[in-house]
Amino acid sequence: MKENFVRRAGRPRPVAVTPRPAPPEPAALAAKVRTMAPSMTRSMQRVAETVAGDPAGCAALTVTGLAERTGTSEATVVRTARLLGYPGYRDLRLALAGLAAQQASGAAPAVTADISVDDPLSEVVAKLTQDERQTLTDTAGALDLAQLEATVSALATARRIDVYGIGASSLVAQDLAQKLLRIGLIAHAHSDAHLAVTNAVQLRAGDVAVAITHSGRTVDVIEPLQAAFDHGATTVAITGRPDGEVTQYADHVLTTSTARESELRPAAMSSRTSQLLVVDCLFIGVAQRTYETAAPALHASYEALAHRHSPRER
Repeated sequence: MKENFVRRAGRPRPVAVTPRPAPPEPAALAAKVRTMAPSMTRSMQRVAETVAGDPAGCAALTVTGLAERTGTSEATVVRTARLLGYPGYRDLRLALAGLAAQQASGAAPAVTADISVDDPLSEVVAKLTQDERQTLTDTAGALDLAQLEATVSALATARRIDVYGIGASSLVAQDLAQKLLRIGLIAHAHSDAHLAVTNAVQLRAGDVAVAITHSGRTVDVIEPLQAAFDHGATTVAITGRPDGEVTQYADHVLTTSTARESELRPAAMSSRTSQLLVVDCLFIGVAQRTYETAAPALHASYEALAHRHSPRER
């Protein structure tokens, strides 16, 4: 595989030149729209949201017809199709037809309605369950297994691991660090921006820094990841925005999906579901790689907790 090198802050960074990925499967189209829409122009957002909301109707339209329906231009429709991962509008129409057929047969769910303030709890449970299920399915489908494998390898052999997360992502960062600690690795989660940076500058080659940010724009997470990157550590970004600024300083990028944001369900809630799936995949992968040391460490931690929770002898 040919590699180019981009120099950033004195460190040569390998950027792999890979073939164009295959277009997304029909069922992954809605997830792709949710992931990419925030970075699109208003007119491209209208096209993307229209095709995801009515795949059957849009599959029957020519490029001119879709442009007229969305109040945009043919060029905008084609650019949107390409940004979503399809070589051209014809390929997008084929995906829309496939998605419509899957939805009609029940193989793919229709877009879940927003939760309203008047919904009974039974409907809230049903809608949340569907959204969570779809979020996990979308994340698994979009996860780059080569990037996941490379991240697992780096974590399994790391001298030290720093994990950065702010707000809701800090809970996920703590979860990852605690899991890795239980299998004997040296891992720390940082939610304080100043502490994160002061720790990041101590990292070196052989260390790993993981940044968790759904938006890909969280400055308090980007700054320590950049510091770790500049000092030679292997860097990883877990983000819902593969085009976000955080990926500029990441050797490996793991993309998450999210359910649709609504008034009663902010993005922080739904993004955490997909982040936790990625964390679990990393943990299991590392535990498999380090099983000879991980298994005894896990057993010791279970024993310690069981002893702590059992009634003390008097």
